[in-house]
Amino acid sequence: MTSRAGLPAEDKDLIDVDELIAAYYDRHPDPKIAAQRVVFGTSGHRGSSLSSSFNEDHILATTQAIVDYRRGQGIEGPLFLGRDTHALSRPAERSAIEVLIANGVDVRVDSRDAWVPTPALSHAILTYNHGRAASDAGRADGIVVTPSHNPPRDGGFKYNPPHGGPADTDATGWIAQRANELIEAGLEGVQRIRYADIDGDTVGDYDFRDAYVRDLSTIIDIDAIKKAGVRIGADPLGGASVEYWALIAEVHGLDLTVVNPEVDPTWRFMTLDWDEKIRMDPSSPSAMASLVAKKGDFDVLTGNDADADRHGIVTSDAGLMNPNHYLAVAIDYLFSHRTEWPRDAAIGKTLVSSMIIDRVAESLGRRLLEVPVGFKWFVPGLLDGSVAFGGEESAGASFLRRDGSVWSTDKDGILLCLLAAEIIAVTAKSPSERYRELEAAFGASAYQRVDAPATPEQKATLGKLAPSAVSATELAGEQITAKLSHAPGNGAAIGGLKVQTEHAWFAARPSGTEDVYKLYAESLRGPEHLAQVQEEARAVVSAALEG
Repeated sequence: MTSRAGLPAEDKDLIDVDELIAAYYDRHPDPKIAAQRVVFGTSGHRGSSLSSSFNEDHILATTQAIVDYRRGQGIEGPLFLGRDTHALSRPAERSAIEVLIANGVDVRVDSRDAWVPTPALSHAILTYNHGRAASDAGRADGIVVTPSHNPPRDGGFKYNPPHGGPADTDATGWIAQRANELIEAGLEGVQRIRYADIDGDTVGDYDFRDAYVRDLSTIIDIDAIKKAGVRIGADPLGGASVEYWALIAEVHGLDLTVVNPEVDPTWRFMTLDWDEKIRMDPSSPSAMASLVAKKGDFDVLTGNDADADRHGIVTSDAGLMNPNHYLAVAIDYLFSHRTEWPRDAAIGKTLVSSMIIDRVAESLGRRLLEVPVGFKWFVPGLLDGSVAFGGEESAGASFLRRDGSVWSTDKDGILLCLLAAEIIAVTAKSPSERYRELEAAFGASAYQRVDAPATPEQKATLGKLAPSAVSATELAGEQITAKLSHAPGNGAAIGGLKVQTEHAWFAARPSGTEDVYKLYAESLRGPEHLAQVQEEARAVVSAALEG
């Protein structure tokens, strides 16, 4: 059967919005079923009302758990609350407000009753907390209602503490446990006031968009982009950044066109992703097919996911850039042009990001901070300036302002898109042109992530493997130089295994939702060598699991 990946969505692919929202209120989770419990992954709790994994009970209980958590942490300042354009985000936002107001929390929602990108919420928290001590009870925190790039049927709920970034596992573990206890108790202990009964003056507001957009000149060389006349096409992919891009063009006078300003909770205008699902992933060639088709119309085309924490870069000479390639170019450019950044500030990368980044860091004479998967690991360094750039292979990154101070401690897709325009303006080269130069200097990267079957028992074993479990001494014809179960940058457990040679590596991590493990691999010796690395990696993992 021919795949429809990359083709426009059809009516049969669309959700029934009314059914989805009705299920949010009508269905109740069974806490005895694991898939229906509150579970916080790297980006909060996610699920769908249609599978009883994201319903009103979940949000009421999780919000009360967040209230209880912030009380225990002595956080008494305002809580910034934002939502994206998913159909379940509006009802979930209202459920959260009902609980927050009943608990006497100073809630700040968008003053235009519009969508709030994740980076704008992080920016708001940090702006409010600027100059406040870590012990200050008046510090702010926030909640973003978003499942990020997930399909239209999904909802998501994410907590950002006063540091502005994703909550760590200590916080999310406590919140999830408390939320599940409340659900098991039939929501006894949840304080709530009906949304219709809430006095409008009780809920505070904040202009997230204006504050974020007008501050961009402190981190991006807007003048250079404007002077060079870079033609930018921005596609919000139906997400929360749509009105932000319009205001960026207006306020900063850029030659910027919002190529698709449509917002529709069914996302009927999307092309289907690799698995024929609608998914707003700006790093996916299939999901970005309609944008790639316009690559000759602008100097750079950009895409964001529903909450704008991810970026996609389309150049006229190369089409959609691989996220790893663009991260390498961004790092190379920023550390060569941000002269006010601290000389000892590190480059942060997740350990499944490209080793081209390692080579770039070495050429720049910069320290490399390699951490496990999850943007939360970059938060402390971005806050104190010891990490100038943090990036993930899944097209998420952020970096410091031009003066070396913190901008956001969560991923910022809008920022990385604007950086592509700055690179073109300052260097007169597209990011893809610069990447070809890096590849010529450091080797041609072949990179892929694939899934392999694994039983729950095997996944549990893989997550706890020690390097000694790997008996192999060579990988694809090269001597193994490192076997890692902990990230070299911070010593944190990676929840899997990484094996390295001079020109290649692989990493294996268990999936949190499916009976598979994720196998990441890269070679600087081309696709054929990558295939050999993958084949031997499967054998290495199988032997380690059997042992």
